[in-house]
Amino acid sequence: MLAYIARRIVYVIPIVLSVALVCFLLVHITPGDPLVAVLPADASQELAAQMRTAYGFDRPLPVQFGLWLWRAIHGDLGSSIATGRPVLTEVLRAVGNTVTLAVAAALIGFTLGLLFGLIAGYFRDTWIDKVATSVAIAGVSVPHYWLGMVMVIIFSVQLNWLPAVGAGPGGSGAWGWDWEHMKYLILPAITTSVIPMGIVTRTVRALTGDILSQDFVEALRAKGLRELDVFKHVIKNAAPTALAVMGLQLGYMLGGSILIETVFSWPGSGLLLNSAIFQRDLPLLQGTILVLALFFVALNLLVDIAQAAIDPRIKRG
Repeated sequence: MLAYIARRIVYVIPIVLSVALVCFLLVHITPGDPLVAVLPADASQELAAQMRTAYGFDRPLPVQFGLWLWRAIHGDLGSSIATGRPVLTEVLRAVGNTVTLAVAAALIGFTLGLLFGLIAGYFRDTWIDKVATSVAIAGVSVPHYWLGMVMVIIFSVQLNWLPAVGAGPGGSGAWGWDWEHMKYLILPAITTSVIPMGIVTRTVRALTGDILSQDFVEALRAKGLRELDVFKHVIKNAAPTALAVMGLQLGYMLGGSILIETVFSWPGSGLLLNSAIFQRDLPLLQGTILVLALFFVALNLLVDIAQAAIDPRIKRG
């Protein structure tokens, strides 16, 4: 197992370097001069040259990338053009809020997805299967930003049960584990969970139905095993693939949904990306994408290790 983990970590290194390279090149492939957002409209050529030297844009690209990567490894992602604060501070605060939202949405979406998928697969081609499948298709098909706006209209505007925007009272971006903050999480978490719920439901339904039709299940039943014990074997065989799908969905949620976080004004990484794009805050854009990509890579590594722990065949392969 340790050798497998070491191999997976070695495979991750070139992926991380590639991600860092793409994030660095964002400054140079973006149309226009990256210093436009920094310089005043009437800036002289001398001032532009000084700023270009200060940001290191007068050096060759390989040198720039090496210096940027070295600073990033040491936790220095530069300063935000809009606020002047360190990018790492801004990103970590936003990512913390996104992780809170993603975990809450995962608990809702994965729990319902596993439940609906197992029931639909076990009672395949019955009315129960049709109801669960319909719910899953609706979850995947409905635009989540539209669903978010509908939920705001119903539960915030008309019924006045839950707050519509923000992450805390008075527009506070600081999170707290109390009801005053938790109620701000309910609507965005439910909205974010809908698509993962539908995908997990359809995946687990297909896995369960396929496993139940295999010969070893008939052999287990012929030996006189209780249906509950047979079902445990089905779950164990479906777990690796289901875990991979849930890991990907959690990664997408950790990546932040710009639309959902914008609809609910949730101060997460999606809203931060949206602000960085419109303000042409390139250091903030670089840092946010880099940190989110590293989160995604680390999550996939953990899922790979968990799959190998559950299914020894992966480790041997």
